[in-house]
Amino acid sequence: MAINKQATLGAVLALVHDAATLFVFGLVLVAAGLAIVLAHNVWSGGALPVVVTIVGWLTLIKGLLCLLLPPPAAVGIVIWGSAYEQYYYLDTAVALLLGIYLAYEGFRAKTSA
Repeated sequence: MAINKQATLGAVLALVHDAATLFVFGLVLVAAGLAIVLAHNVWSGGALPVVVTIVGWLTLIKGLLCLLLPPPAAVGIVIWGSAYEQYYYLDTAVALLLGIYLAYEGFRAKTSA
């Protein structure tokens, strides 16, 4: 994403301006968010469980907003309105850092058998 900004922006803008695709995107987000929330709704035990729970809830809420709001309003939810291109690298950096943190902690975690 960070390397090919124009292609990513084009793909995101195409996604949010097609009502049918936005609906499918909302369904996928609801399914993913609901799976995380139902399997891992933990609000204690350190930073990792809380971050996973927050990601699950935010994913579920974003998916519901994509499904329930009309497409012009849902576009603002998905891409921060017109500010998405302005904050593109910030958004990419946050996603990258969150992904690195979750991957690191996930592989570092000790399993209890």
